[in-house]
Amino acid sequence: MAVILKYIVAGLVRYWLIHTDYWQTLSNRVEIATPLNSWKRLIEGIYLYEHKINPYEGDSFHESPLLLIFFYGVLKYTPYLLPAIFTFMDILTAYFLYKTASIFVKVFKNSQRKISENIATDSKTLLLSDSQLKEVPEYVLSVYLFNPYSVLNCVGMTTTVVQNLLLAVSLWGSVSGHRLLACAFIALATHQALYPVTLIVPLSILLADESKGCNKCSYIRTLLVFVVCWGFLVYISAYIMDGSYSYVYNTYGFILNVPDLKPNIGLFWYFFTEMFEHFRLLFVCAFQINALILYIVPLTLRFKDEPVLLATVLIALSSIFRSYPCIGDVGFYLALLPIWKHLFNFMQQKFIVGCAFIITSALGPTVWHLWIYSGSANANFFFGVTLSFATAQIFLITDLMFAYLKREFTLKHGSSRLVDGKPAKLVLR
Repeated sequence: MAVILKYIVAGLVRYWLIHTDYWQTLSNRVEIATPLNSWKRLIEGIYLYEHKINPYEGDSFHESPLLLIFFYGVLKYTPYLLPAIFTFMDILTAYFLYKTASIFVKVFKNSQRKISENIATDSKTLLLSDSQLKEVPEYVLSVYLFNPYSVLNCVGMTTTVVQNLLLAVSLWGSVSGHRLLACAFIALATHQALYPVTLIVPLSILLADESKGCNKCSYIRTLLVFVVCWGFLVYISAYIMDGSYSYVYNTYGFILNVPDLKPNIGLFWYFFTEMFEHFRLLFVCAFQINALILYIVPLTLRFKDEPVLLATVLIALSSIFRSYPCIGDVGFYLALLPIWKHLFNFMQQKFIVGCAFIITSALGPTVWHLWIYSGSANANFFFGVTLSFATAQIFLITDLMFAYLKREFTLKHGSSRLVDGKPAKLVLR
């Protein structure tokens, strides 16, 4: 009953805020809307399409043709349902995250039972009880439903709401062992925003763990299904655009090349504003390699036994380093953190990161107003806040990974610390 009440309250809050006078302001905020997910730009693209003009010929519309057709149909036949549709999609995202956490808890309980004999005696207290594990899905649900980042993202009616739903369904499909469902939805998310392509690695590991056959065969099947689904979506999108693949440059090309340097909460816009043009290609490649490729292999090698943690970290890193991030991306991966509640005792940066999140979230709009409206600040002030926000997120993710390693070491070797047979002491001189 309490879970249902959370859905109702969160849904009503979102639905009410969309109908307030603040909706227009929120939908244009740089923290919420980007050139990729802006509702205003989507409306413009739909208007052009409705009047038989290719929306990808200009530089204002960068969504996938599938979303273009979907919202074109909604606006044409049931425009009054738009607030309800966005609210429903966000609540559905929370539901699938809840189901994902519930399945993960069962898997974690079984794995904990298997390794219980190899755990050091003084580390037995670190094992989680059934009551502690039972709380995890509800924490995940609550964090997503009532996180201000997620709420504002939905109220701003950004297409990140759709992307979050696709990611949530793909995670649920992978932990449930539904290969086609997981691959189809991660292909949809990739088709919309490109960066979710990195998740095919943890999803392949999860699906291989669920299958009872050869792991290598499972990896190959997952990759093939994903490639076929993605290729089919590219073909369908070209069919929608009268057989033209020109949309690819204004979707994938726009994400990779970063031509629009409107400020956002990311790191790209300031660097490329200040950079000499003849260095641009070098740094575009460096930044995109950092966002798409750099961390996959080392993190997979270290966390291959915890694919859900690997997925969480990769989602977080892509949210930090993608070319056009927004707070909706941040709100999604924050909702996954309660799955790792048992690691919180091993994390050392919780207070610092929490304060940084609060301070930067308050300073961002303030400095933006001083820069754009009052003229008493400049771009350096706003970038300083966004850089601090990104740093706080990096501290959070690295702290989470180190906490996992610390807990793993403690379970195996015990919690006592001896040097030459005596208790270790830290002495400051």
